[in-house]
Amino acid sequence: MTAACGFAATSGVAQGPSLAMLDRLESGLWEVRARDEADTVQICIDNGRKLIQIRHQRETCRRFVVDDTPGLVTVHYTCPANGYGHTRVRFENARLAHLETQGIDNGLPFNFVAEARRIGPCR
Repeated sequence: MTAACGFAATSGVAQGPSLAMLDRLESGLWEVRARDEADTVQICIDNGRKLIQIRHQRETCRRFVVDDTPGLVTVHYTCPANGYGHTRVRFENARLAHLETQGIDNGLPFNFVAEARRIGPCR
């Protein structure tokens, strides 16, 4: 799967609560595998917040934290003129998280469930 399909990390600053659960995820090279697709993508992340905007890479979006617990973070975000998303990140351990995300990207809907797993250091 390529970044053109929308599976990529993003930058951005979270607003509101601390999102401390995401800080428990290890930095490094992560493999993100959508549950309904055979393809995977590998992304280098320096913190778990990069998993929030999988479909809106490199966009500065406004974020609203819906849930911020030790085991689950839910964030709704809006990207000016390019859509929005709603993402849940469930903590399994420091090297494994589950993602559920849906929204609109470039006028088209998206909705997928994925597993994100740390596979090693970034190259």
